[in-house]
Amino acid sequence: MLKVSNLYVSIGAVDILRDVSLEVGASAMVGLVGRNGAGKTTLMKSLMGLLKPKSGSIEFDGHNFVTTPVNHRNKLGVGYMPEDRRLIPDLTVEENILVPAWANKNIDGPSRLEYVYGIIPELREFAPRRGLQLSGGQQKLVALGRSLMAGKKLLLLDEPFEGVAPALAQRLADVISQLKSEGMSVVFSESDLQYSRHLVETIVSIDRGAVSVQTL
Repeated sequence: MLKVSNLYVSIGAVDILRDVSLEVGASAMVGLVGRNGAGKTTLMKSLMGLLKPKSGSIEFDGHNFVTTPVNHRNKLGVGYMPEDRRLIPDLTVEENILVPAWANKNIDGPSRLEYVYGIIPELREFAPRRGLQLSGGQQKLVALGRSLMAGKKLLLLDEPFEGVAPALAQRLADVISQLKSEGMSVVFSESDLQYSRHLVETIVSIDRGAVSVQTL
C-alpha cells in the first residue's frame, strides 16, 4: 500500500533522512521507533507532503506522493495526527473533528463523524467543549478522531502516547487495536514500545535519519 524507496530529506543544509526505504502493506501495524531527534517526525511530514524530499520516492496505492498535492492525501484515504495535536483552541471538540470534512468535500462529514463517535464514544460526551478546555490526553483523542475523518486506508500517528497519562495511553492503544481489527493500516511513531508492543507487526527503528526494519 505504501512504499518508500531511497528517501533523502534535508532541512536547510542538514540531511535529516538518509536513504530511507520501507513498505507498509494493507492491514499492517508498523511502529516507527527512535529517540527524540532521530527523524520520526521528519519522516511523517515527508509522507504527508509537508516536507519535500531531496531525492527518492514515496508511493501510496499506485499514486506518486512526491508529486501529489498535500490536500489530495485526504481524498486518497490517508489521515494524519501530528505530534503537537494542532487543535484549534476556540473550536469545539466536534468542530475540530469536522475540520477535514470542511476542507474536503469528498468526505461525508455526518457519516464519518458518527463513525468516529462509534470508535471513540467519549468524544461524543465532550463534543460541545472547546479545545482549550481539554487535558493533553483528551486532546490526543480528539486529534485521533480528526485523523479518522479522512483516514479510511492509512493512519499516520506521530507520537500518539507522548505526554499522556497511563490510563489514557492505554485507551489510545485500545482504539488503535480496534482499527487493526477493521483492516486499516497504521504507522505510529514513539520513543519506545511501552504501550504498543502487542499491536505492532513490524518495527522500523530510526536513528540519525537511517532506518532498519524488523518483522515480528
